[in-house]
Amino acid sequence: MAASARDRILLNLGLDALVAALALPAAVWLAVPGSWPPGLWWLGAVPGAVAALLLAGLPLRLPQQYWRFASLPELLASSGAATGGAVLFWMGLYLIDAWHPRNIGFPVIHALVLAALLAAPRIAARLQHAGRAGPLSETPAQPALLVGAGEGADLFIRALAQERSPAYRVVGILSQRARQLGRRIHGLPILGTAEDTASVLDAMREDGRLPAQIILATPNLQGAALQRLLDAADRHGVPVKRAPRLTALGPASRRPGERAEPEQRVRLRPVEIEDLLDRPQVPLDREGMARLVQGKRVLVTGAGGTIGGELARQVAALGPASLTLLDHGEYVLYEIDLELRERHPAVPRRAVLADVRDAERIGRLFAEIRPELVFHAAALKHVPMVENDPMEGLLTNAAGTRVVADAARAAGCSLMVFISTDKAVNPTSVMGASKRLAEMYCQALDRMARASGAGMRLVTVRFGNVLGSTGSVVPLFRRQLERGGPLTVTHPDMRRYFMTVREAVGLVLQASVVGATDRADQPKELREGGIFVLDMGEPVKIVDLARRMIRLAGLRPEEDVEIRFTGLRPGEKLFEELFHGQEPPQPTNFAGLLVAVPRTTDAGEMGRAIDEIAALAGRGDGAAALARLSALVPEFAHEDGTGGG
Repeated sequence: MAASARDRILLNLGLDALVAALALPAAVWLAVPGSWPPGLWWLGAVPGAVAALLLAGLPLRLPQQYWRFASLPELLASSGAATGGAVLFWMGLYLIDAWHPRNIGFPVIHALVLAALLAAPRIAARLQHAGRAGPLSETPAQPALLVGAGEGADLFIRALAQERSPAYRVVGILSQRARQLGRRIHGLPILGTAEDTASVLDAMREDGRLPAQIILATPNLQGAALQRLLDAADRHGVPVKRAPRLTALGPASRRPGERAEPEQRVRLRPVEIEDLLDRPQVPLDREGMARLVQGKRVLVTGAGGTIGGELARQVAALGPASLTLLDHGEYVLYEIDLELRERHPAVPRRAVLADVRDAERIGRLFAEIRPELVFHAAALKHVPMVENDPMEGLLTNAAGTRVVADAARAAGCSLMVFISTDKAVNPTSVMGASKRLAEMYCQALDRMARASGAGMRLVTVRFGNVLGSTGSVVPLFRRQLERGGPLTVTHPDMRRYFMTVREAVGLVLQASVVGATDRADQPKELREGGIFVLDMGEPVKIVDLARRMIRLAGLRPEEDVEIRFTGLRPGEKLFEELFHGQEPPQPTNFAGLLVAVPRTTDAGEMGRAIDEIAALAGRGDGAAALARLSALVPEFAHEDGTGGG
């Protein structure tokens, strides 16, 4: 390999020397067409011109250039070497008082000729090897309309040009800015903006040039704007996909000289349902989050779940003194531990297999670790599963939360954050009612700590569904789509709140910062047992979500994939609520955060009530446990009063 590289460099030196030798007589002829130097002058001038160019090219690494990958930086370097070589040669002629053209512009002419002759073989080599990557294919390239007129579009078009048989042929571009209309990128016209998708497609259909694919080359098109584009494309039956990420298209994705294998061809990505969630970016107090977490001993329960795992990721990025990951599931705990080991190897970390219902085990663990900050995300969250085994839901969600909160207080923890759910509002399921019971206990403990001015603070954060969470509808729809359908929806009018898991956890951390201490900007409702509620935006109809996912897969709802309504399951509601009538939402000074003040009770009384319910559940007396739960949560309208456990 070393010998081959050396030979390549020597060949480049030889070719550049030949260019210098040819450029000199051409420059002389152009500078002084009617005057020609004596024959002996050439014996010294040609070697001098060669030496001047090679000397000027050394600092710019001219011999090391890889011609087939020549781009603007390489061409600028060769132009710089040409300029330097021409100046050195001109200075040499004056120093030795040799014959020189009587034209003050000769150095400029010499430099231009040298630059042109140096650039020509490099450009030729680049063009010769363009379009040679990848396998040959007899399938003609599909016409495609590209959305985005920035760096992503440039790299995507270049990547297609480097393929031997590209799968797509860009026929036009849609920009996101009207001021770019009428211009061209790589010779391709900008036909309109993304808002003009419908009219552009109409015109292309009339001309018989309807594209077979719309490709998004920008990550900035999301939410309602993306939905409008998808609707316009759907009316014409044109699928929409995303271009590969920039890192997969750029020159860094392949080493110089490495040929593209078949699997390196440009591969489009599906548009994700998360891209359609039209939610503005909420500014977060990152500095406050860093102060909350940095240098602290942090413990996350349910660390293998969707919310717990994202909490662990974001906490690890903030530099805690140590991070303890607690979960009851072996494999999910292994996965998040492995991920954090790779992403944040410098963070001291411990993975603990434990059940939050085991008071003795949790108490010993907390006494040993002495966490300063606890995020309690462990819970049984799947409504129908908890309806099948309601006593397990009560033991984990209510009794387990009490176990964690009591152990954290005893260990001297300064702040515990409890992750609740919108299903705790006017609950119709045991899962929702058990979380409401846990909310009430955490509220009572926090009120007690705030009243005394000492003790552990408890921040409760309530929110709805997160896209892609384990057991949620989005992964279910994806699995059903992979099998060809049908997509099952319980009811045509069912609606749910949705946000991305990253956004939800970011707001949980924001709420933790606000609720951790008595701040001047803290909502006064928190002193009364207030609960943070994330602003979830507008609810989404599940059947609309199903239709969108079918279209994103390039299929047609009801024609290619059936949507089947199965009926409400036990404990399910058509509409989830973030507040009930007696706790109207109160705004805060922080975007994305609201505060609810549901009724509270005494911490001692609530603790004894949870212990009583846990004892009944442990004995399998489901009817009595649910009756006690209904007395504590009077708004609990349980549809199945069997109480089987």
